[in-house]
Amino acid sequence: MQVMVELSLYPLVNDYVGPIKAFIERLNSYSNLTVITCSTSTQVHGDYTEVMQVLGAEMQRTHEEVGQAVFVAKFLNFDAMSSK
Repeated sequence: MQVMVELSLYPLVNDYVGPIKAFIERLNSYSNLTVITCSTSTQVHGDYTEVMQVLGAEMQRTHEEVGQAVFVAKFLNFDAMSSK
């Protein structure tokens, strides 16, 4: 099953641009995921299980490195969306 996640990151630190860029760069390092960055969010598309594992690991890393950070996400069943 394919999933698409629209994700926004809000690091609760003064220098917030660095952690956002680092998070997006790490997502782009996974060659089997499609990552599209927009001005206010990033879309991640791929196999459901793999996307969830990657996001879990990378979100945890962000929290460990930054401290307080808010993630806002929308999860879409890409298979169902593509079939219409």
